[in-house]
Amino acid sequence: MEKKPIILIADDEDRNRRLMEALLLPMGYEVLKAVNGEDAIEKAKETSPDVILMDVMMPVMDGFEAVKVLKQDEETRIIPVVMVTALREVNDRVRALEAGADDFLSKPVDKTELRTRIRTLVKVKAYNDHLRNYQKQLEAEVTLKTIQLQKTLDALQIASLDSIRRLSRAAEYKDEDTGAHIERMSRYSEVVARKMGLDGKTIERILYAAPMHDVGKIGIPDKILLKPGKLDPDEWEIMKQHTTIGARILGGSLTGFIKLAEVVALTHHERWDGSGYPRGLKGTQIPLVGRITAIADVFDALTTRRPYKEAFSVEKSFAIIQEGKGSHFDPDVVNAFFAVQDEIIAIKNEYQE
Repeated sequence: MEKKPIILIADDEDRNRRLMEALLLPMGYEVLKAVNGEDAIEKAKETSPDVILMDVMMPVMDGFEAVKVLKQDEETRIIPVVMVTALREVNDRVRALEAGADDFLSKPVDKTELRTRIRTLVKVKAYNDHLRNYQKQLEAEVTLKTIQLQKTLDALQIASLDSIRRLSRAAEYKDEDTGAHIERMSRYSEVVARKMGLDGKTIERILYAAPMHDVGKIGIPDKILLKPGKLDPDEWEIMKQHTTIGARILGGSLTGFIKLAEVVALTHHERWDGSGYPRGLKGTQIPLVGRITAIADVFDALTTRRPYKEAFSVEKSFAIIQEGKGSHFDPDVVNAFFAVQDEIIAIKNEYQE
């Protein structure tokens, strides 16, 4: 059964309300009644009528103020409001229009005029409802598509990170006992970057980029990479080339975190005092991401057994990091590193070999 249009009558006089009701019911409308402006606003919010017939002169809140409130509310502003009044002054009608009234009916109300105005405004309300519902439907569809797209992007991001870590392990597995190194090192870099106040997007990119810091080791011969003793000068020069090899492997990408990984690979062995390699950069000439990943890489190397050394204790490793402040490492990065010391230890314990 088709729903009847609802007409809300706002008038403080019961006689007028009953008269309007008697005219409207035979026309097939459902009628609601309000005794003043405040009552009309409350009922309009509750029922969303198709048309409001609003008297002007009412106690508590008059029709002018009630219309103004209704038209300022997103939920009720599309409801057509007809001012039913005996006022004839132009100023009164201008005031009603300024408040937001849609039409006028003069008292005493003519039945034919009432029928015509109501029929027209019910159609207007139906059209406005259709537009609003269509807009809400579109917004819901856009929201759904956005959620689906974000899920797809998240899945691609996870897949990308998984691929990056697996490719990074291709280099790391050439080293002995470093299976979890890239996980720890990237997590160390992440917490230090966060402590230094970097934005969320940059922190995420560092987390993705850090695992690729030693990808250039793929190009280093095993006899050098796995040598149990100290490297001779020629071997050391070859070993240092893993930074530039890694940068060449990662170079030319348009992807943000791959571009950052190129910087990490090239600069994570530079030193604050300029004694690092491959370019001997000094101080802030070294990109911040290189300074952050440098301390993460060294700490993990200190606390991990390697072919040429046993693992140092956490305490001794922290002491070595502190000694390197201002020479090997950026002092600000060292301060951030020690400020998240508990997180560093937790990461070390979580990602064991």
